[in-house]
Amino acid sequence: MELGGIHHLTAITADAPGNHAFYTQALGLRLVKKTVNQDDVRAYHLFYGDGAGSPGSDITFFDWPVGRERRGTGSITGTGLRVAGRDTLAWWEERLERLAITHGGVVERDGRAVLDLEDPEGLRLSLFDDGGAGEAHPWERSPVPAKHQIRGLGPITLTVGKPEPTHRLLTEVLNMRAVRRYETGGVEVQVYEMGAGGAGAELHVAADAGQPAAGQGAGGCHHVAFRTPDGTIESWVEQLRGSRVANSGKIDRHYFQSLYFREPNGILFEIATDGPGFTVDEPLDSLGESLSLPPFLEPSRPEIEANLKPL
Repeated sequence: MELGGIHHLTAITADAPGNHAFYTQALGLRLVKKTVNQDDVRAYHLFYGDGAGSPGSDITFFDWPVGRERRGTGSITGTGLRVAGRDTLAWWEERLERLAITHGGVVERDGRAVLDLEDPEGLRLSLFDDGGAGEAHPWERSPVPAKHQIRGLGPITLTVGKPEPTHRLLTEVLNMRAVRRYETGGVEVQVYEMGAGGAGAELHVAADAGQPAAGQGAGGCHHVAFRTPDGTIESWVEQLRGSRVANSGKIDRHYFQSLYFREPNGILFEIATDGPGFTVDEPLDSLGESLSLPPFLEPSRPEIEANLKPL
């Protein structure tokens, strides 16, 4: 049993229209699914990804009327977005400056060129040069030229106060590989690898017991999801139960099958299948253009639409 890499990253926004504008216009991602939080239908669940809505490309948002995140330990503290080439990072640095987006300069981190930035609500993002590894699915209507578009997610960084219990879960239960360490800002980071490896299949765990506990809010992350092949969720449920890890059991999210659980420092994890994918209820050429609802919510469409703000 092996996870294939990062499936998606879900964060929180308190400004859905502003969030939509930033991720589609400034970052050039495609809105591949406009739906609602299946557990709280008053809130949008917005999925942004590459041109094909590929597994591993999606950064998603719950739209909740909450205050800003209180940064700290026991949380997801960095979301990587993969691009190809140093020339692309230079292009992005110029673009971020022109659009007055909070950002740093291009630096080397863990052997890769990286450009850090923040979205308007303070979500910490980093553009990583992945060397152009793997397939790319550019979006033809993106304001970003195809060669400079974001290719997918990864790596994802967690900050924890007690790294050893997390290490045991990742290696002994989830079968990730601890492959190397590096230091950034005086904090040691352990890198874990999944599947074939590479930036899209890495989880970075920073050990920092000196911070207060994080408080969830806008500009913060809700959970990270890992890829598993279709038809394997039940096996992961049994794997977790056999290791005495409390979990949600299998949940049908319509676009993929999922299960949820918390790692020992309290960060929410999800395991999700690649399929059936976002074209299960919309054609590829019009993904995200209308409100999609799973079948069990369709009878409530009028009430749901009436409570959602326009994008």
